[in-house]
Amino acid sequence: MYDFARRTPVIQTERLAIRSLESSDVEDILAILCDDKVKLTYMLPDFPTREDAVKLFDRLLKLSHSSTHLVVGIVCGDRVIGFLNNTEITDRHIEVGYAFHPDYWNQGYATEALTAVIGELRRLGCSTVRAGYFEENPASGRVMEKSGMRRIDYTDTVAYRGKTHRCVYYEATL
Repeated sequence: MYDFARRTPVIQTERLAIRSLESSDVEDILAILCDDKVKLTYMLPDFPTREDAVKLFDRLLKLSHSSTHLVVGIVCGDRVIGFLNNTEITDRHIEVGYAFHPDYWNQGYATEALTAVIGELRRLGCSTVRAGYFEENPASGRVMEKSGMRRIDYTDTVAYRGKTHRCVYYEATL
């Protein structure tokens, strides 16, 4: 298992800072978690109340400071524009997911962040990084490819929001 407490406290890229979440990030993260466009491609529940959404933020915040999970905020200027988290971890393998506020889509931020996180995972001793996307969201596949990942011969189906989605997977061998 990885010791995420050993990760670089802030990964700085050309335009972004990638770091643990802070309690002051709540509004930016809620804007992502509650966005209807984000919910089309990142599996999130509908939150009956604001408090329900805050509970998920609190869980992400706690995991962000855990040594056994990878949850990071993607910061541009003074705003958290996205987050990246592990969805599965095994001995030398990690699967990640990411979500960005739609105002920051199609500007290269996801590619920049994913590339930097893959580099950090390499430094931590990870041997493979995997990510998947709903087939109807090919932009996410392009992010993975531009980040150095390659499509693998594995797909899955997921029932989400009343539809069955085919998930396509990419992987980087580090």
